[in-house]
Amino acid sequence: MTPPDAPKIRSGEKVALVLGAGGARGLAQIGVIEALQARDVEIVAIAGSSSGALVGGLHASGKLHEYRDWLLSLDRRAMIRLLDPGLGRSALFEGTHLIEALREIAGSPKIEDLPIDFTAVAVDVMRQREVWLRTGDMWDAIRASFAIPGLFTPHVIHGRALVDGGLLAPLPIAATRLSDAHRLIAVDMHGWPAQPPGEPANEAAPSGPSNGRSWLSSWLHWGATPGTADAARTRLGFTDLMARSLDTMQAQIARVQMALDPPELVIRIPRDACQFYEFWRARELIEIGHREADKALDAAGY
Repeated sequence: MTPPDAPKIRSGEKVALVLGAGGARGLAQIGVIEALQARDVEIVAIAGSSSGALVGGLHASGKLHEYRDWLLSLDRRAMIRLLDPGLGRSALFEGTHLIEALREIAGSPKIEDLPIDFTAVAVDVMRQREVWLRTGDMWDAIRASFAIPGLFTPHVIHGRALVDGGLLAPLPIAATRLSDAHRLIAVDMHGWPAQPPGEPANEAAPSGPSNGRSWLSSWLHWGATPGTADAARTRLGFTDLMARSLDTMQAQIARVQMALDPPELVIRIPRDACQFYEFWRARELIEIGHREADKALDAAGY
């Protein structure tokens, strides 16, 4: 969607990119970036929350292609092995193994040394404030930005316990206004569902022995009620209820953020593209992002 009086985005023009929070849906933003690059749009600044911070940081560091290839090499079981249990802590996972794997892909750059201006957005859970992380270790900032309460433990930076930026800024538009970009493109993770009403969303088949069922997949589906799509909508499992509740809150905040500070272009990812934890569906999600970006750019007359 483009405001009716917004100037057109031109080839070679400098833009700031806002990448939203959305769990595994955030991987679609890899496809969005690829679509923008294919049209010679120059991204000079990125701000992201949660999975948007992850994708944005990797692009800003010049390592998004390597991350993409790594993702596509992983199946469900390999992805699950990256999650280290947060035994006795305040959340299910520590996130240490995941960050170590990502450091092997992209190194340990300082944010201030990146070739593209980058801001990771987190939330100071004690002070209840949005925090813009623009200096220091890139992975510290990203780890704080995706610390979904209950799923990943808070990440402490300079004595502050930081959690997922999507709690207060699921689409951190304001954080990009520090740049000198000519235009602003925002990727909203709460677009209209792609599935027709009344049809259950598609889910990739489990992989590996025993259909990939493990203590984690059992937890992810804990409380889920088998049966019809109508029954599933009214009798949700624990994790599905948690994810949908967070998604509902973030969608409303994102709408308010866009109304108060409209971008020149909004690219919307369908909110039913995947479940929030299905990071092993990277190939499909990247394709969705590329397709939705092309549709938005074509509609805007780019």
